[in-house]
Amino acid sequence: MDYGRLFDALRGGLPEELARDLVENFATMAYDAATGTLGRAAPGKFVETVVQALQYLENGKFDPEAKVDEYLRGLESRLSPLDDGLRLCTARIARAMYTLRNKRGIAHKGALDPSRYDLRFLYAASQWILSELIRLTAGLPLEQACRLVDEVNLPLRDLVQDVGSRRIVLEDLPADEEILILMHSWHPNVTRTKDILAALHRCARSTVFNALKRLEQRKFVEKVGRGEWVLTYRGLNEAASLVKRCLERQE
Repeated sequence: MDYGRLFDALRGGLPEELARDLVENFATMAYDAATGTLGRAAPGKFVETVVQALQYLENGKFDPEAKVDEYLRGLESRLSPLDDGLRLCTARIARAMYTLRNKRGIAHKGALDPSRYDLRFLYAASQWILSELIRLTAGLPLEQACRLVDEVNLPLRDLVQDVGSRRIVLEDLPADEEILILMHSWHPNVTRTKDILAALHRCARSTVFNALKRLEQRKFVEKVGRGEWVLTYRGLNEAASLVKRCLERQE
């Protein structure tokens, strides 16, 4: 996905700051859905920016801190210059996203964790909303708009799979990079050494421990307890860049 081209299209009809926020949070949801990373704030922030975008398209201005539910409920029931695709469909999809993010953005107990399919719904809903904004506001020639909408709606590629007893990275990568992607998928929770060893069971134990040592020396990971690790801010940025590169290679 060419996020730069998406940003350029959206800022054709929206303020630059709103276009940037939409693209950044959409990208974060893509990375999180591909790696199964749960519980981050991107879906909520995406919806808040959608509301600001609708306010701008309706009134030519937007609230710095939009009241999401209040605005979306009111938009459905009042006369508005907005196309029904935005006034009704986008509003209802955005409300569904916001409800899921606020009411189900928690750790779930039990063998079947709904967080994973919640995350996929949130990402698919964001794809639909961005497609509608491109259709109605970007002002692109038809052929360009169609190509960009097709790109926004490319199927999600999985980078990490939970196979029951372990979580594995589906890309062929050096051990250091595989560990970063794994830890990204567990972030912000700690990652246990035994889970890393289980995920990288095709590697020798010495390879895994040497990789962890290199990551620690580069300040990408930090040991926080007996056999427990976390990503540093620096490591999280490196992991996110790595996820982006992997997804781009798959397109």
